[in-house]
Amino acid sequence: MSRLLAMPESISTNVAETILSGGDADAPAVWFGRDLLTHGQLRDRVQVCSARLAAQRLAKGDRVGLLAENGFFFVAAYLAVIRSGLCAVPLPVDCSDGAFRRIAAATDMKHILVSKRFCKKVLPLAEQCGVQPLPESDEPGSQEPGHIPPAEVDPGRDLAAIMFTSGSTGEPKGVMVSHRNIQCNTQDVAEYLALTPQDRVMVVLPFYYCYGASLLHTHLAAGGSLVVNNRFLFPETVLEEMIEKQCTGMAGVPSTYQILLRRSSLARREFPALRWVQQAGGKLPDPFIRELLLALPHVQAFIMYGQTEATARLSYLPPERLDDKLGSIGRGLPNTRLEVLRDDGRPVRGGSDEVGQIVASGGNITAGYWRDPEETGRYFRDGKLFTGDMARVDEDGYIFLVERARDFIKAMGNRVSPKEIEDVISQLPQVVEVAVVGVPHEIFGEAIRAFVACTTPGGLSVDDVQSQCRRQLPNYKVPQYVDFLPHLPKTGNQKVAKEELRKLPPPEDVTDGA
Repeated sequence: MSRLLAMPESISTNVAETILSGGDADAPAVWFGRDLLTHGQLRDRVQVCSARLAAQRLAKGDRVGLLAENGFFFVAAYLAVIRSGLCAVPLPVDCSDGAFRRIAAATDMKHILVSKRFCKKVLPLAEQCGVQPLPESDEPGSQEPGHIPPAEVDPGRDLAAIMFTSGSTGEPKGVMVSHRNIQCNTQDVAEYLALTPQDRVMVVLPFYYCYGASLLHTHLAAGGSLVVNNRFLFPETVLEEMIEKQCTGMAGVPSTYQILLRRSSLARREFPALRWVQQAGGKLPDPFIRELLLALPHVQAFIMYGQTEATARLSYLPPERLDDKLGSIGRGLPNTRLEVLRDDGRPVRGGSDEVGQIVASGGNITAGYWRDPEETGRYFRDGKLFTGDMARVDEDGYIFLVERARDFIKAMGNRVSPKEIEDVISQLPQVVEVAVVGVPHEIFGEAIRAFVACTTPGGLSVDDVQSQCRRQLPNYKVPQYVDFLPHLPKTGNQKVAKEELRKLPPPEDVTDGA
């Protein structure tokens, strides 16, 4: 049973203090390579960082940037900013100079905490932007921590973080995350995973991403620990460390499991301590879910759905329903209401083929986008988040994601879901990853283009892929173009970067897929 407590209504409640108070002083909190930080040592580091921030005489709510790889520094700095009543602005580690300037200007960021790895890059750039860098100390534990009390906040109004994600235009949007948003989502996730102080999760997702941050929030608050591994390019090292550190959990996006299942020894290894895996950040094709269950038969698999605009998670499918509800994102979390609404605002009929938009409400729904009333008004109305994700509902109320509204392909006059085609192509055992997009075509309106990464070069031909689709799909859903890549391009969150794929030059010729 989770040690988390429901958030009290007192205006002094600070979510960082809730997270930091979860573990016993001598219990492990963060593993990084061979080094360990206990919960007590983490609290000391947060106090030291809080003192540095206090010396800057910042005002409550001021935005403080954070640029660091996953590790001790990120965890302590992130929690110190929030505990100080300031607003953390985590930046992607692959942040371009232009993106840094835009985020700094948009958030009025005047200070940024920077790990040693990024000082050389950030220090001159910060100076140009009028941002004062606060570099990582060489000896973070050498200072006497003293005691700085947590700042009093109004948890429902005061921001803990601005998390950047892509808006409808693909431009980064800063999502305003309050203290209560984090507390609500942390409570829900920790409860359905039944986290305890004995839980230890393998972390390969970046903490600047809401899913990675959720692992930080939930496990530390439950008194558990994080095993940070920044080397997923070498998946065998991740699997070895999971066994060595006796990880009880593993979290990933679709590409994480696709790579582990078809380019690693996951299915041939034993993980005695592992009790659950969780997947979010996009739809993992059904064939991979089946493979995951076969590879880890004694492990619970939690298939989840969420958005940054909802702090992290919106729903999960209970592991015991994977057999009869495969492909579903489940139902809303205890503190989240999910509806699937038609264009006229009425719910779709359960058990029918009606498709509507997923609309969410609850304590984890954020206030919208930072200083962007137009985009906020488009997706946030009457306290509800209009996700832009299209879905249907079965007779038991379980939700099945169909597609993001903007990702549908209009091919030969038909509305086509890329996910349906991706699921079919993923059944081929040689496929590691697949992404389907629509590209302009003067005859078809849009042509269907599939990008495929295989286990070995030359493992499949164009005809292999098209024949697989013809066997299960109508002709108009068969990809006209099939491209083979060594691997699919990813965002910093390890999601497939479909915008990059859409920009690739098309082949000279196109077939009709017949």
